[in-house]
Amino acid sequence: MPLVPLVEEVHHQDLNKKILIALLVASTLLGGIVLFFSCFWIYRLRKSGKCRAKSKSDDVAKRHKLSPIADKFNLLRMAGKKSSVAAMEYQLLQAATNNFREDNVLGEGGHGCVYKARFSEKILAAVKRFEGEAQDIAREFENELHWLTKIQHQNIISLLGYCIHGETRFLVYEMMQNGSLGSQLHGPTHGSALTWHLRMKIAVDVARGLEYLHEHRNPPVVHRDLKSSNILLDSHFNAKLADFGLAVTSGIQSKNIEISGTLGYVAPEYLLDGMSNSVQIQECCHFRFVDWFW
Repeated sequence: MPLVPLVEEVHHQDLNKKILIALLVASTLLGGIVLFFSCFWIYRLRKSGKCRAKSKSDDVAKRHKLSPIADKFNLLRMAGKKSSVAAMEYQLLQAATNNFREDNVLGEGGHGCVYKARFSEKILAAVKRFEGEAQDIAREFENELHWLTKIQHQNIISLLGYCIHGETRFLVYEMMQNGSLGSQLHGPTHGSALTWHLRMKIAVDVARGLEYLHEHRNPPVVHRDLKSSNILLDSHFNAKLADFGLAVTSGIQSKNIEISGTLGYVAPEYLLDGMSNSVQIQECCHFRFVDWFW
């Protein structure tokens, strides 16, 4: 038998084996890549679902974490309303704040002080006491109570309870350990605790809260007093929108509402005619959204 055809046949068989091996390797690699990305995609979906579930459970937990104290102090539920916000007795707030001692003051706003309240060793909250003109107090108190019993979002402050004692009104919020963005930027530390990463994170959190109010509420909700002192930070610097006393629904009915807001933050054209739009939001203001994080 001639050697040349035999050599060619052996060479052809070796070539076929190499091609087969290459195809098997390529198929294995491709399958591995597809499997990896499929597993990664499933993992991300499950993680996202768990985060959403955890966020919802956290909101529920925050709104019910005063329940062990409820029996002892005879807390009441809001009459006639489907709400998890407790109507709390004044004595409970008085005891938790040490009779509203000055050293428990967390901050001061336009209508009163916010106090640190310790309901137990593990339960801390913030109590806002409304003071000032009776009509204004009642309106802002009822407005904030109205919105925060309806709105639940990870970037919006959670309301735990409320109290009406004579002419004085109180709202009880979850504790935000790092205070407001304004106090972080303009307080003794002058923003030294806010790294670049944290500042970007806070900006995204605020944007998510606003997106929920503007895009996922029907009708949309307009905060009307968004500023650094109304952006609160928890122990992990997660940002949450607070102070909904001036909030209104967006639409035709809200056009004739009294002009409100903080000078320097509110859109200038809104001060002129009470109307604002999504384009003219910062041209004439001294403060821009970006200024809060630099």
